[in-house]
Amino acid sequence: MTKIKNICCIGAGYVGGPTMAVIAQKCPGIKVTVVDINAERIQQWQTDDLPIYEPGLLEVVKEARGRNLFFSTDIDKGIREAEMIFMSVNTPTKTYGVGKGRAADLKFVELSARKIAEVSTTDKIVVEKSTLPVRTAQSIKAILSEQTRDVKFQVLSNPEFLAEGTAINDLHAPDRVLIGGDQTPEGLAAIDALTEIYACWVHPEKIIQTRLWSSELSKLAANAFLAQRISSINSISALCEITGADVDEVAYAIGTDTRIGPKFLKASVGFGGSCFQKDILNLVYLCEYFGLPEVAAYWEQVVVMNDYQKRRFAQNIIQELFNTVSGKKICLLGWAFKKDTNDTRESAAIYVTDHLLNDLAQVSVYDPQVPTRAMYADMNYLQTRSAAENEQLLDVHKDPYEAAKGAHAIAVITEWDEFRTYDWQRIYDNMEKPAFLFDGRNLLDHKMLREIGFRVKAIGKGEE
Repeated sequence: MTKIKNICCIGAGYVGGPTMAVIAQKCPGIKVTVVDINAERIQQWQTDDLPIYEPGLLEVVKEARGRNLFFSTDIDKGIREAEMIFMSVNTPTKTYGVGKGRAADLKFVELSARKIAEVSTTDKIVVEKSTLPVRTAQSIKAILSEQTRDVKFQVLSNPEFLAEGTAINDLHAPDRVLIGGDQTPEGLAAIDALTEIYACWVHPEKIIQTRLWSSELSKLAANAFLAQRISSINSISALCEITGADVDEVAYAIGTDTRIGPKFLKASVGFGGSCFQKDILNLVYLCEYFGLPEVAAYWEQVVVMNDYQKRRFAQNIIQELFNTVSGKKICLLGWAFKKDTNDTRESAAIYVTDHLLNDLAQVSVYDPQVPTRAMYADMNYLQTRSAAENEQLLDVHKDPYEAAKGAHAIAVITEWDEFRTYDWQRIYDNMEKPAFLFDGRNLLDHKMLREIGFRVKAIGKGEE
């Protein structure tokens, strides 16, 4: 079995950075180098101001950085020196060509594979860490086989199952580690080499070895199932509001069934993040490609339901504010797609804001971790209106009390714990009356808020 002493990871983002930091922490005898073409991002990884926010990440990085964890823009050197190379590059949904709007854009994966083939002078184990469509490894193998030197490659699939906000805990104590590879002597040896690395801190029973295609598809399927649960409970939340039921009570009753369980049954304004929507759309595209239109339509409905929930939340705000928000100030608490991260990809806040701005609302936002430039970039990416219009209608604040001052309504978009600790009486006293609060996460004490004077409207809560 190959004894790995040197690892290179291509991609210093949300997956590559934390994963390599933990491997370096737990395997001090292995040199781990994270490479990226983004010089600014690499520089940030070498400071205490990391490019991503994740609880506990800085402590892990500081423990290993300079000892056996390194960050570099010298991609060629990192590849040449490594016995094992992780590919942790971005695989966004295509915005052009065949599969537009559904298929994964694999251009960064292809570029990485071609770079590995170009500069490698010794045998390598190449590990897919990015979320990829099933059978992508076949394309990677084809690219790697084009090199003319006598270099042998083994391709493994090792998908990440991290939840942003708990990524370090997920890496330290994973539910499972999935490693897929060819069922040949060389492929099985490569699987064992990666297994040995994880076995430094993960119990062997939690390390699952599979065929290559099974590993690739398992990641897409897992995210699709989780997203399906969120869309399912969100569909019930709409019915709860009309009938007077309480979605939390319904979810609890459902979750006590051991066949279902309680996880991912929290009603909200909608799921976001880099994985769920992208992976479901990818799954939809694969089903269409392989001639399974009914299966494709089934999974696409999960995304349709999620879009509906975001739109419904914004429409409820407009309707409750007497069917017009033109010129009215709406305060949004939270911009990240979930708490304990600064990631805004597919965040519900973006789309709720877009709907409100379409009705000429004046939206003010506070988020404890998301920088101002990221919020404006998110809105400009939609291309619904000009950058100047977005700056005119969207105000970003560093203080939540200033963000809420003079507002006609507050909408809770992200479930940051700090929102529970605010002086809500003070906030209410400085708002326009009647003061509305729309709780998109069912985060706050609604009884307390109503006693103060707020008109509370919460996801999945019928009128009391």
